[in-house]
Amino acid sequence: MMLDAAFFDRLSRLRLAMGYKSLMNMAGNRKSMQKGSSTEFSDFREYMPGDDIRRIDWNAYGRLDRLYVKEYMEEKEAVVSILIDTSASMDYGAKKKGELACMLAAALAYMGLNNMDRVVLYDMQNMQQPFMAGSGKKSLPMLTGFLSRLSFGGRGDIEEAVRRLPARGAGVAIIISDFLQDVFVEQESEALAKLLRYLNYRKQRTVLLHVLAGEELSVGLTGTTNLIDMEEKSVLSLTLDAASIREYDAALQVFVSGLRRACAKAGAHYAICSTEREIDKLIFEDLRKLYDI
Repeated sequence: MMLDAAFFDRLSRLRLAMGYKSLMNMAGNRKSMQKGSSTEFSDFREYMPGDDIRRIDWNAYGRLDRLYVKEYMEEKEAVVSILIDTSASMDYGAKKKGELACMLAAALAYMGLNNMDRVVLYDMQNMQQPFMAGSGKKSLPMLTGFLSRLSFGGRGDIEEAVRRLPARGAGVAIIISDFLQDVFVEQESEALAKLLRYLNYRKQRTVLLHVLAGEELSVGLTGTTNLIDMEEKSVLSLTLDAASIREYDAALQVFVSGLRRACAKAGAHYAICSTEREIDKLIFEDLRKLYDI
């Protein structure tokens, strides 16, 4: 990752807005203002065999068709959860989408660490082994090491990854992906809306960073070419002309508009992050709405 000390120094002046201000103390380190006994409600998590059935939230079951139990804690830190799509499609582009995803994750994680939030990084294909950075800037070298070891390949399942996100209290959930799964690309799909409702229920301020390669945003090819599905490994021979490029551009706009509309309705933040855009401009200009300044 090509991020230098000067870049991180500029990041030190920013901090992520947590969103659920009624639960967060926004001055200093952002621990919950809810301090009390172990009988004080904190959050929900999925039911596991052996849990006390008296703690099942039946209202949640009626809405989500899954069993959740209530958790109780004395004090909670603000948690920044960053989920990185490591599927094969993220390994595409002259400037790889996966490389940009890692730089975005590093920058946003650093902001959380700098403000004493707990930061947890997830490889969406390996949710059971996250990197838990704790809080404080001393975790940065280990965090960047974790990101540099990520490998991109195979098929992704964003829905399954989010469902496996452990309950760690109210905070920020940042999903970095190209969202190139049929369930999100299909017109009139309700998959993203359901996912965002679930994260709202989990008291997460949700951020979707839609990483796309410059070649995906602006098709410059003409003539006959082979298109390869990087996850399915299937090949499609296609002749590209002005009409087919216009059709592609229209489909891309429908795809992007659908994601943006679902996020707006759920109160989530959505931003396109092009691999052709400099990381400084992405962080300090395009994503300014994410920060408390």
